[in-house]
Amino acid sequence: MKTRPIRDNALSLLFLGLFVLSVVFQAVAGHALNNEELIRHELAPIPFWEYVASSEFMVDLAENWQSEFLQFFVFILATVWLVQRGSPESKKPGDEGTGSDEEQLIGEHSREDSPAWARVRGVRLWLYANSLLLVMGAAFLLSWFAQSLAGWVVATEEAAQHGELAPSWLIYVTGPEFWSRTLQNWQSEFLAVGCMVAFSIYLRQRGSAESKPVGAPNGTSALESE
Repeated sequence: MKTRPIRDNALSLLFLGLFVLSVVFQAVAGHALNNEELIRHELAPIPFWEYVASSEFMVDLAENWQSEFLQFFVFILATVWLVQRGSPESKKPGDEGTGSDEEQLIGEHSREDSPAWARVRGVRLWLYANSLLLVMGAAFLLSWFAQSLAGWVVATEEAAQHGELAPSWLIYVTGPEFWSRTLQNWQSEFLAVGCMVAFSIYLRQRGSAESKPVGAPNGTSALESE
């Protein structure tokens, strides 16, 4: 089959482009807002690149990243063992669990074009069989840690400006300010995923891989309707 790099990777390229544009515009808007606040306090504005390298900008980025990776980590894990009848985001009832080796094309059941680590046994197979969850979990933990460090630096700078004692990292990450910002993102992500799971039972989008066929019964999954 002839490959066309742009067409075959259009979905990934679209979201990569949207991500880059969003970060750029967030940086521009954040820089303008930050300088407005500095001027309001009779302080000198800072250059754009100084703002981009600041903890204020990093904490805003990281707190959104960690909530997104947490959302997918929880969703990937939950859909192994839990089902929602009628949702294309779920396996059909009765298919809960990790599946048999035959269903998963593992070992002797693998195909000629199966990934190499799907054909072996032991640690390599376990790692590959859980690689999506492991990577999402690691990305969540790293971005959560980055958020906590950046937020702690900001809190330390603010404490110094007000002549107050700077909190330790542990005090900051167990404090209400950190968890208020963190949980604002978590609840919105869980709401969005829950709505997608539930709405896709009854609503359709013709041509979308995230939707069942338009004429599929509400109580069947996308796989059952094929």
